[in-house]
Amino acid sequence: QVQLVESGGGLVQPGGSLRLSCLASETIFSSDPMSWYRQAPGKERVLVARIRSGRDPDYANSVMDRFAISRDNAKKTVYLQMNSLKPADTAVYYCNTRISGVNYWGRGTLVTVSS
Repeated sequence: QVQLVESGGGLVQPGGSLRLSCLASETIFSSDPMSWYRQAPGKERVLVARIRSGRDPDYANSVMDRFAISRDNAKKTVYLQMNSLKPADTAVYYCNTRISGVNYWGRGTLVTVSS
């Protein structure tokens, strides 16, 4: 059973920082790709960042040089460090992994960037 649980969202002022965490179940291996997506109100869910074994992380252009994805395999946790946050970053952030062609999602964590 693949389970993903996000945490770390909240309200932050523009220019601030947040770190999201995604705790994965024991069935996920260090070689499995892990991603963060986000969905803003009224918009489609889009890829924010992805980390894959042996490759450099991928980032959406809109978050390049502001966000950083990392993973701690021993803790089965993936992180998304978000800096210089903007109101446009307001969204529900979802953790994702894709195993044998099947997408698995967490329930999401809300990030609101507002003064």
